[in-house]
Amino acid sequence: MNRRGPARGAAKPGAKAVSPYGYPFWDWVAREDPEYVAARQPLSQLSIGEGKALSIKHREMVIIGILAFRGTKDGVVAHMRRAIEHGASKRELLEAIQSASVPGGGPTFATGAQALMALDQEGAFKK
Repeated sequence: MNRRGPARGAAKPGAKAVSPYGYPFWDWVAREDPEYVAARQPLSQLSIGEGKALSIKHREMVIIGILAFRGTKDGVVAHMRRAIEHGASKRELLEAIQSASVPGGGPTFATGAQALMALDQEGAFKK
């Protein structure tokens, strides 16, 4: 189950999700090839878990910039949600997108800004 409701092919209720972002395809892959997912998880944890120098919030901001450059708005939204869960403010996310747009150009900024606007409109920043 993800924030948008149960996904088709998702894991059974109560089962631990494979992806911290709510990507239902990872639950499907885990059922189809659990060895692959098990082998991939340590690398994922090193990449998206708490680092020695970078917090999860800051790691997510790096990922957000890359996904915005690639034009994957759904991915940007998912990673922005996790950054928010780890303390990112709307302003920090906006500045991350602004920074990514220097090397990434207008489409990078547009993807990131649209994702941030959608989260703001749904109330992700209300306390």
